[in-house]
Amino acid sequence: MRHARDLVAALLIAATLAGCGPEQTMRQMSGQMTGQNPGPTLGGYNYAPQYDFSEFWAATDGKTFRVIVAGNPFPAVPFDEMKARLLPVLQANKPRPPLTFTYAQPVEEPHPDYRLVLIFDPANDLGSGSVCNGVTRLRPRAVGTPGRVYVFGVYCRNDLALSETTGWTEAAGPDDPRLGPLFAQLFLVLFTDQPMRRDRFVPFGRW
Repeated sequence: MRHARDLVAALLIAATLAGCGPEQTMRQMSGQMTGQNPGPTLGGYNYAPQYDFSEFWAATDGKTFRVIVAGNPFPAVPFDEMKARLLPVLQANKPRPPLTFTYAQPVEEPHPDYRLVLIFDPANDLGSGSVCNGVTRLRPRAVGTPGRVYVFGVYCRNDLALSETTGWTEAAGPDDPRLGPLFAQLFLVLFTDQPMRRDRFVPFGRW
C-alpha cells in the first residue's frame, strides 16, 4: 500500500508539472530535494500526438529494446561499469511488454528505430526533439550534491520524440535499491497505456 501511495503522489506531481522542460523540473528538484529524501519523484511529462501504446507494445513484445545512456550520475564509477550495473535495474523494473533492454547497436539500422534515451544531468536547454536527433548536452554536477540522480527519459521513433519525462531520487550507486522505484515510475509515465487527450496536447520543449 505504501508503494501505491508513493506512486499516486508522484503522478500527481507529474500532472501538476505537465509540460515543463528539464530546466523547469531541475528548479523544482532543487526546492524539493532538501533534507530527508521522500523517495523517487517525477517531473514534467509530454506526449506527441503520434504516441500510441499499442504501437509500443507491438514494437517491443518479445523483442530487444535499445537503451542509449548519456551522463554518469555516479562519477566515482567508470561509465561502462555504471552502465553494466544499471542494465539489470532497468530490466527488473521494465514496462509491461515482455521486452529485453539492450545497449547493443543493431548491425543494420532498424526501420522504424524505436529506442529509449536516458540522459543523466541534462543541460537546461536540452529538449526531447534534439535528443531523438542524436544530441546530448550535460550540465555540470552541482557542488555538494553527491548521490543525487536526475534523469531525462525520452522515447524515440526515428528522429521523433514520442514521449518524455524526468525523474530524480537519492542513490549512492547503480545497485542502490532506491533506483528501481525511480525507473518503475519513469516507465509508467513514458509508456503509459492511458488514452491520449489530443485536444490537451502541449508541444514539446525547446530543441
